[in-house]
This record gives sequence, C-alpha cells and structure tokens, in this order.
Amino acid sequence: MTSPTQKEKARAFRSLHDNPHAWVIPNPWDGASARILAASGFKALTTSSGAAAATRGRRDGRLTRDEVLAHCRVIVAATDVPVAADLENGFGEEPATVAETIRLAADAGLVGGSIEDATGNPRAPVFDLGKAADRVAAAADAARRTPCGFVLTARAENYLHGRLDLDDTIRRLQAYELAGADVLFAPGLPDLDAVRTVCQAVTRPVNFMIGMRGKSFPLAALDAAGVRRVSLATSLYRAALTGFLAAVREIQEKSSFDYVNTSLTTPDIAAFLEG
Repeated sequence: MTSPTQKEKARAFRSLHDNPHAWVIPNPWDGASARILAASGFKALTTSSGAAAATRGRRDGRLTRDEVLAHCRVIVAATDVPVAADLENGFGEEPATVAETIRLAADAGLVGGSIEDATGNPRAPVFDLGKAADRVAAAADAARRTPCGFVLTARAENYLHGRLDLDDTIRRLQAYELAGADVLFAPGLPDLDAVRTVCQAVTRPVNFMIGMRGKSFPLAALDAAGVRRVSLATSLYRAALTGFLAAVREIQEKSSFDYVNTSLTTPDIAAFLEG
C-alpha cells in the first residue's frame, strides 16, 4: 500500500479537528513510541518539547531549532500518520524568525505545529499581546503558504508562568484566532469552568493538555466543556520513565528482576516495529 503524501496527511490532520467530540493526540518521544502509538490506533501524533529534550539528556527548552527538527524527522519517518510538533516559541523573538520555523517544520515533513507566546526571559515571561499576535500572524501566513496546508496552533502561556489571569488569556487566544491560528491552546487552565469559559470565548478548536496533577480531567468532561483536541505533553514519557525507575529500584534494593515478568518481550516490540 502506498504511503500517504504530506498533503494527504495534512488534509487528514485538519479534518480531525472537525470532529464534534474531543479526540486524543499522543506525544511520542522516539521512533519506537511513535510506531506503538500509531499501531494502537491513534490517528495523529505530536511531539513534546520536554520529552524531546530529555532524550538528549537536557531540560525542556534547551534544544536548538535544528535539534528539534531532527527529532521531528525521526517521528515523521517512523509512521504514516500525520505528525505535528511542539515548536516552542518559534526559536526567536521576531515574527520573521517564527515564520521561518514554520517553513522549516513543513520541510521536515510535519503537518502542524504550535507556537507559544513565552519569551524565555524569566523577568518578562510572556510577550506583550501586540508582539505575540504579530508573531502568530507571521506563523499563520507561513503556514498558509506551505504546499501541504500546515495546521497552526497558537498557545497562550500565562498559566505556565504564574500569570493566573483568565481574562488576559482569553484576550490573547481571541487575538491569535484573528491572526489566523487554526487551533488555540492555553496550557495549565485550573479547572473545568475555566476550560469551558475559554472554549465558549473562541470559535476555533481548543486543545487541552493532559499531564499536570490535579488538572488532567477525564476526556468526557473535557468534551462536555467544549474541548476538541487533547494532547498528552510529557505524560507518556514520564510514565515510561516511572516503569524504568521502578525496575532500577527493584534491582538495587531487592536484588531481584521480577520486572522482567511483566515487561514487553523482544518479539512484542519487534511486532510493532515491523508493522
């Protein structure tokens, strides 16, 4: 069977956002996890900046644009499903730099990606709204010009940086919608009431991020609140490391190897990789 073209994958990815109910887009961190997720039936994947950095032994935000795009190419090459990416803040302050990041992301085989309004400067962690909207507009224009029809997600980062201002978060999302974003995203919203308020304030699909303790609500509740896409951030990667660390502690503390009895076998893994 012929693999779908990038344009076909982008079309399929965009159509997923027309689903009247919330759907899950998981975050692989390497080729094997991407193959397992695709084989498990997920219709699209997206990268996690935190997981990508961790695979290189670094903290979130410490990869260069070239390193991020190289990581994305591994995920894209591993499966035939559409792949989007966490493109952080576009790897530069100026709108032209953000636009170039979108073009390079499409060249890497991605069909979507997110741009956040975080500056990386702890003294002023979020861009002023005017500058932030200009950056989204530049990204949206670049996305429209890609041959594949790149799907742009715009992120309002207030709640991840201690700016617990729902009204400002909504103003930002509304401005990003007007600037041309296809999907809107405000990670870290505190409760379902806030999620519902955000969804009612915009007309574009809203992404919700699972992964924060106490703020990772059931899919049915998110669907009822108006969410249309649910990403998993680093949560699957952290779950994998949790199992890894449990095995390490068993070896060190008990001098036993019972973890082998509940682990995937080599043929199990091969079945996913050969599928």
